[in-house]
Amino acid sequence: MSQHIAKPRTTAVILAGGTGQRVGLSIPKQLLKIAGKAVIEHTLATFEKAGSIDDIIVLMAPGYVADVEKIVAKAGFTKVKKVIEGGNTRNETTERAIAALGEGLAEGEDLNVLFHDAVRPLLSQRVIDDCVTALERYQAVDVAIPSADTIIVTRTHGGDGEFITEIPDRSRLRRGQTPQAFKLSTIKRAYAVADGDPNFQATDDCSVVLKYLPDVPIHVVAGDEYNMKVTQPVDVFIADKLFQLASTATPEQKSEDAYRELLTGKTAVIFGGSYGIGKDIAELAESYGANVYALGRSTTGTHVENPEEVDDALSKAYAETGRIDYVVNTAGVLRIGKLAETDNATIEEALKVNYLAPVQIARSSYKYLAETQGQLLLYTSSSYTRGRAEYSLYSSTKAAMVNLTQALSDEWAGDAVRVNCINPERTATPMRTKAFGQEPAGSLLSSEAVARTSLDVLLSELTGHVIDVRQQDPTAAAGQASGFEQALASVLDRQDGVA
Repeated sequence: MSQHIAKPRTTAVILAGGTGQRVGLSIPKQLLKIAGKAVIEHTLATFEKAGSIDDIIVLMAPGYVADVEKIVAKAGFTKVKKVIEGGNTRNETTERAIAALGEGLAEGEDLNVLFHDAVRPLLSQRVIDDCVTALERYQAVDVAIPSADTIIVTRTHGGDGEFITEIPDRSRLRRGQTPQAFKLSTIKRAYAVADGDPNFQATDDCSVVLKYLPDVPIHVVAGDEYNMKVTQPVDVFIADKLFQLASTATPEQKSEDAYRELLTGKTAVIFGGSYGIGKDIAELAESYGANVYALGRSTTGTHVENPEEVDDALSKAYAETGRIDYVVNTAGVLRIGKLAETDNATIEEALKVNYLAPVQIARSSYKYLAETQGQLLLYTSSSYTRGRAEYSLYSSTKAAMVNLTQALSDEWAGDAVRVNCINPERTATPMRTKAFGQEPAGSLLSSEAVARTSLDVLLSELTGHVIDVRQQDPTAAAGQASGFEQALASVLDRQDGVA
């Protein structure tokens, strides 16, 4: 009879000992906020969601352990077991992690360990799972991607500067990423041997195994282009934009009973609820037991560009139900034409309805949403990433909705008020029909699909995200499309058409 061998526990070690000096910050770069959350919170959330990870420990820069503990407590990361101070060097930090991992282990017991840079917040579940799977066969695993650049080797010649001495074959060159994965016994043994070398110095852990345990093969797992490291000032900007573009993964749809349980007794105020997406959200939420106030110019006589009418609508909903959990604004106008030929009245209307109204709705909603720890949901357009001729007013105001979402999600985080933005691709709505006329059947996303996704976002814990709603999910179409590939597809699609 074969004996069952239990799988070893897998621990993710988040290395967060770096500072923010290279990005010009007075705080560690892993505490910098990107897309509404600290970089390290995005990273921890990825490992928290990973089914192949059992627990997490964090090695944090000295003096900032309490900051991470607050993030962990607030986010409810149950897999994080320890937050301890890192060392002065990467090697010292890893050694502290190894010591912490060894505590409480039975004799002969081993662990799978994944060391990951806290400032690589865009790591995919696929890479994590591939690393854990590789540890079933190998003792050491690295993550790398091919080098798109030609790499040169140089030598300094006196005061004349640098000169090329070698150009390696690019086809064999790889750019290392993290995580780096090991059997705990293997990385522990490598560092034990390295400690006997008075000149020991390394910038990563695979190089320690390579040098001091040369007989141990290091398997390479394919990484991802978007698994970037936030190190330089430009990286902060790129990572933020990637979070904007890669927020395509909508929350999972719930069961009918779950929707009813979550929405019964809740109050939703929907501006732009007369028709289209807003009307569909209202009907959907109401069908699950929510108290819904669907407001619009043609039905309730509510003009979103009038601050007093917005205030009155919110205060009425609150007076009648005693709470406001969700505020949604789908109201908007689409005026096409060359700016030089656009009259003042049209410009004023676009600014009032598409920009000033959401600002006023946000300001008036805040006190109600802070009381319920609710959510404000705004809407952008697929043209927000790139303004085009004859859409200048519409595109620019919709781009402002993305910035407003991110700013408010940060500003309101202390009160646990969530702010998100839905970005539907070209959608069959009365506003679009009025602007473009009838279009081929099947070429547009249905407003009901956008409404369903909107409801899922309202019931999620997301904040600061731009959620793409597409007619065909790229992951389903491509099978294994990465978040970066989804983002790229989304960007390319935005070059054509307006939602």
